[in-house]
Amino acid sequence: MKWYVYVAYFFGGAFLVNAFPHFISGVTGHPFPSPFSSPPGEGESPALVNVLWGSFNFVMAYLLIGRVGDFRLRRTQDALIVGIGGLLMALMLSQAFGKVYGGL
Repeated sequence: MKWYVYVAYFFGGAFLVNAFPHFISGVTGHPFPSPFSSPPGEGESPALVNVLWGSFNFVMAYLLIGRVGDFRLRRTQDALIVGIGGLLMALMLSQAFGKVYGGL
């Protein structure tokens, strides 16, 4: 497999994990920090913005995981790379949102 496929899977996992908090907050009608808030990532964006941002992240995850290379969930190496990208994004999000919501 070419190196750029691994990079695509890694970032696909990061986009996938990032989609969930934005999309879920949005569909439940709650404001949530996004890159479009003021200040970015600290202020809260309206629910509609978060639904759109979460959806964009889902689309990016699909494009990077499902359309680059030949991703197979049962291939340990593929799943591991997506999982590592997702785990690192989850750790970064926990730190960032922990500061915003007093979790740190």
